[in-house]
Amino acid sequence: MKSTGIVRNIDELGRIVVPKEMRDKLHINNSDPVEFFTEGDKIIITKYHASCIFCGNENDTIDFKGKMVCRSCLADLQSAEI
Repeated sequence: MKSTGIVRNIDELGRIVVPKEMRDKLHINNSDPVEFFTEGDKIIITKYHASCIFCGNENDTIDFKGKMVCRSCLADLQSAEI
């Protein structure tokens, strides 16, 4: 991980501002969704890309009851014997 030297305070509502330079570099625009991960004591913020909950594919996904599923995995589910 590379330090940027940028430090921000968390406000009373728990918010921080992601610096414009970082948003520009990562192609994150206003209103773009971001996703949060934790790794040990670190918080990782990434631009959100909808992906299949089964295989991680980001292409050809559909929303199925609030979960993203690619058409390939959906076909596998439909053909699975229960």
